Amino acid sequence: MHKLIWAAAAAALLATPAAAADAKNGQTVFGRCAICHTVQKGGPNGLGPNLFGVVGRKAASLASFSYSGALKSSGITWTPDKLKQWVMGPQKLVPGTKMAFGGITNTSQADDVVAYLGTLK
Repeated sequence: MHKLIWAAAAAALLATPAAAADAKNGQTVFGRCAICHTVQKGGPNGLGPNLFGVVGRKAASLASFSYSGALKSSGITWTPDKLKQWVMGPQKLVPGTKMAFGGITNTSQADDVVAYLGTLK
């Protein structure tokens, strides 16, 4: 009987969704990214491309920005999962990219930044 109770409790914990990402916190964390990236609709690029509308966009697709050959040939579409991989380690996802940022190592902060980018539509 106790095994059944423990199994039910474990199943309930596994079924509980992870804490939702916090776009407001992501906007704050994005301050690190804002050194190089802009996010205004129709705004200019910075040292990096403008990230307004990045979620769902094909990588290296802004004609107004000079991307690395590695990113151009990556075939990536910026889904939330791919963006999370990117913000956690651009060089790991696309070796040879021009992006020098080492990445955000905190998983929840990476989720928050991706949630924030998702609001930029």
